[in-house]
Amino acid sequence: MKKPVIAFVTGGYSSESVISYQSAITIEKNIDRELFDVYRIDITPEKWFHPSTDGFQIDIDKNEFTFILNGTKIIFDAVLIGIHGTPGEDGKLQGYFDMLGLPYTSCDAATSAITFNKRYTCAIAGASGFSVSKSVLLFKSNVDVEIMNVNKMNLPLFVKPNNGGSSIGISKVNHREELNQAIEKAFKEDDQVLVEEFIKGREFTIGVFKSAGKVITLPITEIISENDFFDFEAKYQGKSTEITPAKCEEAISNNVKNAAAGIYSLFNCNGVVRMDFIYNEVECSPYLLEINTVPGQSASSIVPQQVAAAGMELMYFYSMLINNALAFKK
Repeated sequence: MKKPVIAFVTGGYSSESVISYQSAITIEKNIDRELFDVYRIDITPEKWFHPSTDGFQIDIDKNEFTFILNGTKIIFDAVLIGIHGTPGEDGKLQGYFDMLGLPYTSCDAATSAITFNKRYTCAIAGASGFSVSKSVLLFKSNVDVEIMNVNKMNLPLFVKPNNGGSSIGISKVNHREELNQAIEKAFKEDDQVLVEEFIKGREFTIGVFKSAGKVITLPITEIISENDFFDFEAKYQGKSTEITPAKCEEAISNNVKNAAAGIYSLFNCNGVVRMDFIYNEVECSPYLLEINTVPGQSASSIVPQQVAAAGMELMYFYSMLINNALAFKK
């Protein structure tokens, strides 16, 4: 029986591409080659290509997402998306694959585009009854107007690129005089900047996925950062303690899991996503920070920790995600 042919896409167009390549190491080690024929596809600003075993870069025909290998056209049955940031997490690739009728492992184009925008994500979640922080969205064209609203917000503030992830470009502002520098730093990563009020509480993050139509939550991770917050250093350079599963009361665990499952359904998510929360113990409420629709899979990433804590092998987990995508093949 012919094995399904899977494209594993990595790389990307943003500064998060370095994280994509770190995730690729873990993913490629744990794809079951007995079940799938897998070809790595690098998507970069310069070109899309398959890095062949003999060291050549074989160009991808973008008209139909195929390539020629040893005289044979490689046609894919599904795509495993491993790109953090644009164009793999913001809906652009998803829309492209939708037009080709090619199924993939992540959320659809609309969900990916909305959740990539932190402000829109929190606005929708907040309007649906989930707890979110007070925030102001800045565009380069409206900073002078909106900065008045920012100055009315309570310190401390978090200033971050509105689109993107991996905690790149984020700052914690404890004093008003730090605000302009933090905004400039975030604008270097994005043309939209989100300013949020600080929520006091414990930081939890949780993976959520769907299998056989059922929404399933993974064990919760609590993040205790050595830095002032969970920034790039804390996330990727060992400057944090990640406790999986989190040591918390059952009521707290249930509140976070119920919020995560509800938000997953609200946004019509697909595949595995990771949601970040601040749990306010006074209000007994998890505040949504963001939804990562292509969560990190590197050796230091959280979802692989949670998969292990749930008693699953990564190879089984990735096979399940791919098979769920193949079930939607047209």
